[in-house]
Formats: sequence, C-alpha cells, structure tokens
Amino acid sequence: MKMKNTLLIALAFVAVTASAQVASGTPSGQSGETSLFERVTKIEKKNELFNLYLNMKAGFDARFNQNGMGGFNDAAFSVSELRLEASGKVTDWLSYRWRQRLNRGYDAQMGDDNVPRAIDIAGIGIQATKRLSFFAGRQCVAYGGFEFYANPIEIYKYSEIVDRMNIFMTGLTVTYDFTPTQQLQLQVLNSNGKPATAFYGENIVESRLPLVYTIAWNAGMFNNLWQTRWSVSAMNEVSDKYLYNVALGNQFNFSPKWNMYVDFMGTIENIDRKGMMTEILGSTDGHNVENAMYGAVVAKVNYRFLPKWNLFVKGMLDSAAMLNGSDRYAKGNYRTTLGYLAGVEFYPMADSSLHFFCTFIGQTSLFTDKAKVFGRGDYSTQMASLGLIYKLPMF
Repeated sequence: MKMKNTLLIALAFVAVTASAQVASGTPSGQSGETSLFERVTKIEKKNELFNLYLNMKAGFDARFNQNGMGGFNDAAFSVSELRLEASGKVTDWLSYRWRQRLNRGYDAQMGDDNVPRAIDIAGIGIQATKRLSFFAGRQCVAYGGFEFYANPIEIYKYSEIVDRMNIFMTGLTVTYDFTPTQQLQLQVLNSNGKPATAFYGENIVESRLPLVYTIAWNAGMFNNLWQTRWSVSAMNEVSDKYLYNVALGNQFNFSPKWNMYVDFMGTIENIDRKGMMTEILGSTDGHNVENAMYGAVVAKVNYRFLPKWNLFVKGMLDSAAMLNGSDRYAKGNYRTTLGYLAGVEFYPMADSSLHFFCTFIGQTSLFTDKAKVFGRGDYSTQMASLGLIYKLPMF
C-alpha cells in the first residue's frame, strides 16, 4: 500500500512539473475520463466529494512583427496556462470550488478581500431550493458573452477589452432558475482587485463603497438552437466615477457539426480602468483619463468535419474612443483593432478534455489622426502556435 501511495504522489508531481484555465467562473463539470488516481490505485471513486484537475495549455509559439520589429522575431516552447482546480459536493445542498494559477507568482499588492490575484476562484455554493442557489467567495464577475464564460485554457486569443478586464473578485452571487433553460443572476462583488491607486494613479479619491453590481440573463431557446448570456454591470472604485458595462453573448447550435457564437460588449468608463486610452493620450493630472469608451465584437465558428477533428475561425473588432473632449484631446474614436485567427483541433479521446491544436493568430491596430497627433502609429503582429490543451483529471 505504501508503494501505491508513493507512486500516486510521484505521478501527480510529474503531471504538474512536466506540464512546464471568464474567463473564468465556468462550472467545473466532469470530463468523463478516468482520473489519474483511479488508474494508479485501481480503486474506483464512489462519490463527488473531491475532484482535482490540472488545467494546462502548452505549445510551441513562433512570433512575427513584435515590438516594431518586422519579420520573424523568435520562437519558443511555453506553458501559457497552468491552473490547479478542486471542486466537490459536500452534501446535496453544499458544494465548493477552488482554482489557482500555478504559473503566476504571489501578488503582494492585494485588494480589500486579502486574496492574491493568482487565485481565480475560492468559495462555496449553496443550493437553497431546486431553483435558488448562492455562491459566496472569490469568483468570476458574471459578465455576459460566451468567450468570457469559457475556460481560459480554451481561448487562443482574447479580444482586447476582455484581455484588459480584471474579472476575479470576491462577493456574492444569487442565481434563480425560472425554468430549466431560463436563469437570472444577481451579483455584488468587490470592485478593487488592487487598491484603486494602483489602477488610476495617486491623485484620486477612492470610493467608500468600491463594488461592482451585475444582472445577468442566461437562456436557451428553440431547443437550445439559440443560447444567450447577457449582462448589465455598474462599478465604482473612485469617488463619483462609475464604469458601465453591457455584454450580449449569443450562441447558435445549428447541428452537431456546426456552431458559432457572437459576443457584443461595450463599456463607458468615467475614469479609464482598462487603460488603453490613457496609454494613447498619456495620463492627465496624475491619474487616468476620464470618459473613455470601448466596444468589441467577437465571432467564432466551429465546424466538426470529422468526429475527432474541428476547424475554427474567429474574428474580433475592438474600438477605443473618448466619450467627451477637452482642451487637450478631441472626442471620438482613436484606435480600431482587428483580430483574426484560424486553426484545426484534434480530439483523440471520446470527451474533449484533451486536444491538440495548430493555429495562426494575427492582430492589426489602426490609429486615427486624433491618435497620431500623440505619436501613435499603426502596427500588426502575428503568431503561429502548435500545442495541446488538457483538463487532466487527477483525482
């Protein structure tokens, strides 16, 4: 028995080290694959009290036209995602979930929740009734959109807006299922993953109630041909300065072979939280610029042309603008960013926990004349990547 325990520990260690996922708060679910523990010990797991997963994405990346340098720049192996996740059901009404990024160091500069940013999720779920449930603790903000909802290991490239969002915060979510396909979520979380001065500069007055409030509607209609993930959010970190976010996610499941999603997202930020307009214009009066406005459209199409093979294409359009002008800068659009990628995935097993991929990713940023006054110039970057994605069931 000691030999089996020693072998189990050794294999778990090798699985973690040799691997050297928005999004997200996705329910963990089961991969359907026999866990590493069961394979080593030959003991079948009889309950769902404890489940342990290693979420990983690793590959060989070749980069082009980076940092103003034309042509091929460099290539290297990398582990872009490595997250350890545990979840389980303690009773019929009590569950828990924890997920932490292993390839992100401890961040000493934490917000009011006193949780390092390497921890995505740490909380408990309470199923109060058949329809009413709660989740309390560190979790994902319930912004709408299917890209935002996906496991991070599944995303090859985020849109610029989502990539700039601080999405893991601490608080409470209340979920009510009107029907099996209609769900409403109400959420109140801390809004400051870091002290407000770390985002906006020293010359600001922090809010006394730094919270983000979200209402989300998730639905499936016409036998799940059309699924929605819509949300409206309001956030306050700086006194008298608010952020408003609207997200409309729509997924269409045309057949077992074809599906696609289209996400729309827009934000108005009385003080620039994402920082893109502040980078273009430069900070003003020692803090981020005010009245920034961002928009994004993301669309992805999947075609499962063979049972184990999937083709996909994805396009992204992001805009960065000023809602109001000033003596220093004019209102209007300053930058439009086009993202594009295509690739193929191979799923060797019956479930989707392991797949290999080959993809090409490109991005082009186009600045308007208003931005070029501040010395900004158009640029493009590309990357080719070959690798694997695996949600490894360890226990």
